[in-house]
Amino acid sequence: MTSRRPPARPRTGEADGGARLSPATDRPSRLGVILFVVAVAVQLWSVYAPDSPAQPTFAGEDKIVHALLFGVPVAIAWAARLRPRFVTVVLALHAPVSELVQHFVLPHRSGDVWDAVADLVGLLLGVLVGQAVAPRFARVVGRASTRW
Repeated sequence: MTSRRPPARPRTGEADGGARLSPATDRPSRLGVILFVVAVAVQLWSVYAPDSPAQPTFAGEDKIVHALLFGVPVAIAWAARLRPRFVTVVLALHAPVSELVQHFVLPHRSGDVWDAVADLVGLLLGVLVGQAVAPRFARVVGRASTRW
């Protein structure tokens, strides 16, 4: 007696933290990738720009900016299913490393433990927001014909 296996389903990445893949093309959505790349580029430029940003206009502005710089890319990764667990771990490691680089390598910049804490808080909020908007993002991307 031979047992029959059900046909393999296309990988969606929802269970394993992988990229949300289109069954037709087996590649991530273009919109998700573009948004993620732009968010990471803004983050890297903001964190590693040689000159310090302008003076804050209100108390705590710097911490809010740090939280957004790390939260937005993570939220996009989770919403677009772009290997969200991997992205979260990489950015969680990047938070303290970026502060060390600012402190020891970049002139006119200084590392701050509380900036790293704000980065990690933003990361956590990004995970929560990304998970919350993931179903809506999938519907919007599904209607758009912007798949590679």
